[in-house]
Amino acid sequence: MLLRRSSQKIDFLKKVPLFSNFSQRHLKEIAKHADQVQVEKGRVLVQQGKTGWEFIFIVEGKARVEKNGKIIRQLAGGDFLGEISLIDGEPRTATVIAETDMTILVVHKPSFDHLLDAIPGLQRKILVSLCQYLRRAEKTMNW
Repeated sequence: MLLRRSSQKIDFLKKVPLFSNFSQRHLKEIAKHADQVQVEKGRVLVQQGKTGWEFIFIVEGKARVEKNGKIIRQLAGGDFLGEISLIDGEPRTATVIAETDMTILVVHKPSFDHLLDAIPGLQRKILVSLCQYLRRAEKTMNW
């Protein structure tokens, strides 16, 4: 899928739960900072232990998330990744590999920081998504 116009990026962003209830103006700002990238099956999107420089939204396709070589999650259209490393400046917590050819939107660190400051409510939504991530992780742990 090739999103040729900004309006197509905006239409996609409307479908991402993270951006639900955002105004057209805010979606336009996000779209302005998101680069579309085509990814081939088998490509590593992010590598566990490496520094993170981008926030990624999956437009189309599927990916698997691996931690220490073990598959822990599947991702598909509407999912996003990379926020943890961008927020805390620490290395990536997992590796993500394209399981199919994919279309993704990429927001680089300087733009991510700008968007967090410019869009009311984005920080809170990302915080909530991180809490959901932690709850899922706790369910899989043997305490």
